[in-house]
Amino acid sequence: MYSVAVTRSFVAQHYLTVPDPGPEGELHSHAFELEVSLSGSELGEYGYLVDIDEVKSGIDACLDYFRDATLNDLPEFEGQNPSVERFARAFCRAFVDECDTGTAERVELTLWEDDEAWASYESAL
Repeated sequence: MYSVAVTRSFVAQHYLTVPDPGPEGELHSHAFELEVSLSGSELGEYGYLVDIDEVKSGIDACLDYFRDATLNDLPEFEGQNPSVERFARAFCRAFVDECDTGTAERVELTLWEDDEAWASYESAL
């Protein structure tokens, strides 16, 4: 199985909408670290699983949308608590819509919201 991954850093804001969220219920920012990992068993015609430049462009297009945004204000989170788990899913789906994923069979997107906590979302392609 082959894997290719690209990382990026960015900032976005949110506030949690669950009962008794404590300080997380106030608008605050996270300096997110993102990793998009694609995997598959076959390489394409030129020996690539996926073109890394295409992956970078796909991530950057999504970052244009999510960077510096307040997640609560985005339609992806309407009526939902904007948890890091839901954010990983929303970003992953946007990335797949934006990027030519080559011969990859799976994508996994991991978001670290700080040095100790992360969530990921994985999907077949």
